[in-house]
Amino acid sequence: MTAHAAQGQEELSPGKIRKTVFAASLGTVFEWYDFYLYGSLAAIISKQFFSGVNETAAFIFALMAFAAGFAVRPFGALVFGRLGDLVGRKYTFMVTILLMGLSTFVVGLLPSYATIGIAAPIILVALRLLQGLALGGEYGGAATYVAEHAHKGNRGYLTSWIQTTATLGLFMSLLVILGVRTYFGEDAFNEWAWRVPFLLSILLLAISVYIRLKLNESPTFKKMKEEGKGSKAPLKESFGQWANLKIVLLALFGLTAGQAVVWYTGQFYALFFLTQTLKVDGATANILIAVSLAIATPFFVIFGWLSDKIGRKKIIMAGCLIAALTYFPIFKGITHYANPALEKAQMSAPVTVVADASACTFQFNPVGTSQFLRSCDIAKGFLAKNAVNYNNEAAAAGTVAHVKIGSKVIESFEGRGLSKEELTAKTDAFNAKLKEAITEAGYPAKADTDAINYPMVTLLLTILVIYVTMVYGPIAAMLVELFPTRIRYSSMSLPYHIGNGWFGGFLPTVAFAMVAAQGNIYHGLWYPIAVALMTFVIGCLFLPETKDRKLDEL
Repeated sequence: MTAHAAQGQEELSPGKIRKTVFAASLGTVFEWYDFYLYGSLAAIISKQFFSGVNETAAFIFALMAFAAGFAVRPFGALVFGRLGDLVGRKYTFMVTILLMGLSTFVVGLLPSYATIGIAAPIILVALRLLQGLALGGEYGGAATYVAEHAHKGNRGYLTSWIQTTATLGLFMSLLVILGVRTYFGEDAFNEWAWRVPFLLSILLLAISVYIRLKLNESPTFKKMKEEGKGSKAPLKESFGQWANLKIVLLALFGLTAGQAVVWYTGQFYALFFLTQTLKVDGATANILIAVSLAIATPFFVIFGWLSDKIGRKKIIMAGCLIAALTYFPIFKGITHYANPALEKAQMSAPVTVVADASACTFQFNPVGTSQFLRSCDIAKGFLAKNAVNYNNEAAAAGTVAHVKIGSKVIESFEGRGLSKEELTAKTDAFNAKLKEAITEAGYPAKADTDAINYPMVTLLLTILVIYVTMVYGPIAAMLVELFPTRIRYSSMSLPYHIGNGWFGGFLPTVAFAMVAAQGNIYHGLWYPIAVALMTFVIGCLFLPETKDRKLDEL
C-alpha cells in the first residue's frame, strides 16, 4: 500500500469521519447562533435602532435589516465558493467564522439611535451585510467538507448533522436570550441586557477558531489537486456553461426555494406569528419554539439516514407538498390554542374597512421613511398592527375611510397637509377610539397566558419543524452530489443561498406586507405555499435522484 493510500485510509476511518463531522458542525452551530440572534430580537432592535420613525415602519425596517443579511448571502457564496474551489475547503472556514463572530460582537457594542442618530441603523445594516457574506461562504464549505469525507452509503446521514446546526444555532440563541431575560428581568433586558447574547459571541468565536484550526483539508479535494484536475475559473465553469448552469437553476427552483420557505415558515414565521400576530409574550413564545425544536431536531438525522436508503428526492418533495397542503389548518390551529379570545372576537365581531380602493396603498416600506397618510392607510395600518382581521368594502371615490366593528362605525381622517402636531393629535385620538372599540368587541391586547393550550401549541409547532427536517435533512447530500468536485463549492453554494437568502430570508417581510394589504392574518401563508408547490412540481419532473453517485468520479 502506498503512503498516499495509507494516508487516505486513515483520513476516511470511522473515527476520523466522526471527529470531522463534529468539528465542522460545532463551528457552524456557533455561526448560526450569531446570525439568528438578530431575528430573535427583531422587535427590540427595531426600538433601539429605528426609533426615529413610526412604530410600524420601524418594525418593517428592522425586518428588512434582518433580510439584508440574507440578501447578500449569494454574493458571499460566489466569493467564498470560488476561494473554496481554488484554494481549499478548510481555509474558507477561518475567514467566514472571523467575519461572523466579530460582526456579531460589534452589534452588542453599537450605540442606539437615541445616542448617535441615523448612524446607528446604517452601521447595523452594514454589520448584517458582513454577516450575510460570511454565512454565504459557510454552508457550502461545511456541507462539501463533510460530504467529501463520507462514504457513499452514509453521506445523507453524516451531512444531516450539518443540517441540524441551523436549528441548534437558533435553539441556542433562544435559550441564551431566555436565560438573560430571566436573570436580568424584562425591563433591564429591553433597555440594555439584550446586548449580552451578542457580546457572548466573542467566546464562541474563540472556541470556533480553535476547532477549525484542528481540521485538515478534505481527501477528495486533495486528490483532485494532486491529479491536477482542479478548475482554474470555477465561477465561469459553474455559471458560464449551460450544461452546469442548467443544473444550478434546477437546484434553485426545484430544490432550495421550496426547502427555504418551508424552513423559514416552520421556524421564523412561526415565532413571528406567535409574538406579532397572536400577541403571545416573547418569553412564552421562545419557550414554545425551543421545546418544539428540541423535540423535532433528531428528525434531521432520521431523514438524512432514511435518504441513504430510499433517496433524497422523495423525502424533500414530500415535505414540500405536505407543508403546502397543511399550513392553513396548522396556523389556524395555533391561533385557536394560543389566543382563543382573538379567534372568538374574529368570529363574533367582524371588522370591515369601507374605503375608496384607489386611495389605499400597499404598505410596504423597506427603508422606513414613507408615511401613509391617506385615511384608508391609517385605518388599515392600525388594524394590521393589532392583528385584527378585516374585510374590504368599496366606497365612492373621495370617501373618507371608516371602520365598522359590529354595530360601531369609526371614521378615519386624512393626514395629508396636517402639521406634525395636528397629525399626532388626530392619530392618537383615532387610535384611542379604535382601540376602545376593538377591546369592547373582545379583541385582546395580548394573549392570556393562562388560556394557552401549551401541549397543543407545542404539537403544532413541532409538526412545522418536522416539515423542516424533511426538506432540510437530506438536502446537503443532494446538492453536493449534483456537482463535480472541481466546481462543487461554487455550484452548490449559489442556488442554496439564493433559495434560502432570498426566497426564505424575505419571507417575514413579504408575508407581513401581504397581511397588511389583504386584511387576513393568514394571507401571508400563500407565499410559502406557492413557492413550495413550485418546487414540488419542478423537482419531481426534472431533478434526478443522486444518492448512489460517487463524488470523486463527478
